[in-house]
Amino acid sequence: MAVKLNHTIVHVTDKAASARFYSEILGVDPPVPFSHFLTVAMSNDITLDFLDARPDPSPQHYAFLVGEDDFDAIYGRVRDRGLTYYADPMRSRPGEINHNDGGRGVYWEDPDGHMLEIITVPYGG
Repeated sequence: MAVKLNHTIVHVTDKAASARFYSEILGVDPPVPFSHFLTVAMSNDITLDFLDARPDPSPQHYAFLVGEDDFDAIYGRVRDRGLTYYADPMRSRPGEINHNDGGRGVYWEDPDGHMLEIITVPYGG
């Protein structure tokens, strides 16, 4: 059997608000309860499992490979919400997207400071 990532836990301060934020921004199904998590399913059988962890979770980075149409839709929702976005993870190019590897990419933060990224082409082309 091939090794595949199945799920990852996202530590947040408010799992309901964060899970809803991700599902709305990414345009996927609403969160579903599972045990003490709220899960958000991605189209490749991976779930993000949101857990109320502590007042200040350590910021993480979550990158999503998306198609061109999905990029436009997600990027539009980021802008519609008035979220600050960047062309780079160092936050040195606010209000821009990048065209790395011949695709498009953009970064923004979730409510707990986790850095989210969408790209249309995997790193390295």
